[in-house]
Amino acid sequence: MWILVAISSYFLLSVTAITDKFLLKGSMPSPKIYAFYSGFSGILILFLIPFGFYIPNFSGIILAVLAGLFQVLGIVVLYIGLKKFEASRIVSSIGGLSPIFTFLLTYIFSGFRVILPFSVYLALSLLVVGSFLISWTKNQRITWQSLKISAIAAFLFSLYLTLSKLVFLEQTFLNGLIWMRIGAFLSVLFFLFSKDVRQEIFHKREAFRLKTLSIFGLNSLAGAGAGIIQSLAITMANIAYIPIIAALSGTQYVFLLFLSLVLSLKFPKILKEEISRDTIIKKIIAILFIGGGLALLTF
Repeated sequence: MWILVAISSYFLLSVTAITDKFLLKGSMPSPKIYAFYSGFSGILILFLIPFGFYIPNFSGIILAVLAGLFQVLGIVVLYIGLKKFEASRIVSSIGGLSPIFTFLLTYIFSGFRVILPFSVYLALSLLVVGSFLISWTKNQRITWQSLKISAIAAFLFSLYLTLSKLVFLEQTFLNGLIWMRIGAFLSVLFFLFSKDVRQEIFHKREAFRLKTLSIFGLNSLAGAGAGIIQSLAITMANIAYIPIIAALSGTQYVFLLFLSLVLSLKFPKILKEEISRDTIIKKIIAILFIGGGLALLTF
């Protein structure tokens, strides 16, 4: 059941990734500013306080705040990558690296006691390979710069996923979610030390055009929904399977691929996707790898 929940979150994340690319190429050019608004809007979850909020022990607060911090940092690096490179290349590279980092982190945090059946390791491998293959093209291979940015973002997101599971092991789902959003909110406040961010918020306000604000608002809702659904999957799964949730981000790229191919016809300057015969064949092979991994997990 948690597999379907995780895949649902990645579908929503693919939609937000496409919208992020559109906004970052358009009237909201700064990754720091975009991350600030994204993290700031997350504080709206405080409206859920009457439904199950309490103050956990000190270690619980620290874990939740750190989880929120690493998520925000991951988002900043992700947005930098989306601004510089193709959305498909960055997202898929993160999808390939994140499960590896997450596996190592969960192995460490569980006291080196993570033991899974061989079929699960095989499924994890297929998902990772599929995520990498799906980003490879003949003329535009993954560059060192894009891989470096993807690796940093993947490690930060892996820290977020692992710490999230530790938070949910100690706290209720709703309370842990609220405290992590508080951590994210406190993290983005440090962006106010950036001169560019202060000028944008208090003086220029270019990002507050009505059309941009409407798109950003809807995208934030979709992103928040994806985050809640992903957190639910993390809560449902055993800590040993958190790397699988990270590996399932390969399904996000499958969704992203089809959305990009369709929307690139309308926005070719913003959403560039190579649509050659060789590329399509390679994408299909990659999707088969991802499908094989899902099949092993399911059956």
